Amino acid sequence: MTPIEALERVVHCLDRSHESGFKTKAFVRALDVARSTSPDELARRAAAGTLTELDGIGSSSATVIAEALRGDTAYLDQLEASTVVPITAAGHRYRAALRGDLHLHSTWSDGGASAEAMARTAIALGHDYMVLTDHSPRLTIAHGLSAERLQQQLAEVAALNESLAPFRILSGIEVDILEDGALDHTDDVLSQLDVVVASVHSKLRMPGPEMTERMVRAVEHPHVDILGHCTGRLIDKREPSAFDPDAVFGACARSRTAVEINCRPERLDPPAPLLARAIELGCWFSIDSDAHATGQLEWQPLGCDRAAAAGVPLDRVINTFDAAALLRWVEGE
Repeated sequence: MTPIEALERVVHCLDRSHESGFKTKAFVRALDVARSTSPDELARRAAAGTLTELDGIGSSSATVIAEALRGDTAYLDQLEASTVVPITAAGHRYRAALRGDLHLHSTWSDGGASAEAMARTAIALGHDYMVLTDHSPRLTIAHGLSAERLQQQLAEVAALNESLAPFRILSGIEVDILEDGALDHTDDVLSQLDVVVASVHSKLRMPGPEMTERMVRAVEHPHVDILGHCTGRLIDKREPSAFDPDAVFGACARSRTAVEINCRPERLDPPAPLLARAIELGCWFSIDSDAHATGQLEWQPLGCDRAAAAGVPLDRVINTFDAAALLRWVEGE
């Protein structure tokens, strides 16, 4: 393992542990410095004990580099062991059945890794496909994709699919549900995509009746396939949005719009009572990481455990389908 590969793996492990503070930022900075430094200089400095004289290389990242150069992975091994995402035996049944991840982000919007890096990680995790769902333009803080940038992304996806086959990157987007329930891209744009996730990101404190109408209109849209993180909650930080679950999940069931079981640790959306109601109403589901970095692709066990605890019918989880069957489902077959 090279120093670059070791540092990349450290960042991956920190991301999957949901470590988003100084430590991760420090290792990301060290990785950038190592990439811009010749292998020979890294080796010379490691031998001389002067790696930390490079601006951006701290004691921990210097240890990782030095260990990699001498074939030792003690630091990384400890980190690997301490950041494994746990899963129950019941949840493992769901995780073993998943063929892909239908909601994830890349550096095209607010993700921290390229589409290719996300795809290669998905391959390593045993997936057959992933859906690339970067944000739509309304979410400017996340550098959402205009129609023009989305076309550029589609060209990149086509090229990557040639090199990564038989793995497939399916085209998609996480489109914003606007205040009136309209979507943040035209039908012409959305019709070009394989899978569309629709999510509320603004006016989350809208009164319940108005939020219900907004969400029902969105999930009934013919191009919407998945309702993303339905309550918008952030655990211990933001309360769930108010809406009528019978109306929203009933509309999802009638229109074959899957309810996402969002695996992000700060979301774990929908809450258990709403998940139970969605099951009762006959909804379809997707268990998605909503990953913004490679390590976060390993968060699906969190959603699998919740699906198992709630008794989600496994045959109604759409990312247990292979890619061809998923696309047929999207088309209503």
